[in-house]
Amino acid sequence: MLKRRSFLGYFSIGWLTACFPVVLAACAPNKADTQATKQTDSPVSDDQSASAKTTEGFKVVGSTAQLEKMGSLQIAGVAVARDPANSKKLVAVNSKCTHTGCEVKWLAGEKRYRCPCHDAEFAADGKVLNGPAPSPLATYPVKVVGTQVLVKV
Repeated sequence: MLKRRSFLGYFSIGWLTACFPVVLAACAPNKADTQATKQTDSPVSDDQSASAKTTEGFKVVGSTAQLEKMGSLQIAGVAVARDPANSKKLVAVNSKCTHTGCEVKWLAGEKRYRCPCHDAEFAADGKVLNGPAPSPLATYPVKVVGTQVLVKV
């Protein structure tokens, strides 16, 4: 026969075991939001992304017109913005936050990137301005050919 204390002990263990996956899911970054953001914020059309042109290892990220209109270009883990110190220069960085891997977003008014997960902030060149990010965003070579913005990842 089960005693009340034994029953409560087993019940508590069962309850904690049942709640553990829910707690893990709540603490994990939401990858569905990241995928939806990639699909809706992509400045390159589906035709262009399917047959992304490459030139000497460079990949088309978008056009200069899109860059001027949106303030930045962001596609497939790469973000491109104008250098605030020199408006004629473009800077390309890895758009994954070095803290938890969330997609950083360009804040045109503040001329910086911000991670929506933990509010880490990065300069246009990828340097950490405000933690908790442990290291800067990786930078990539970027160039403009005609009206196309190209990045070598």
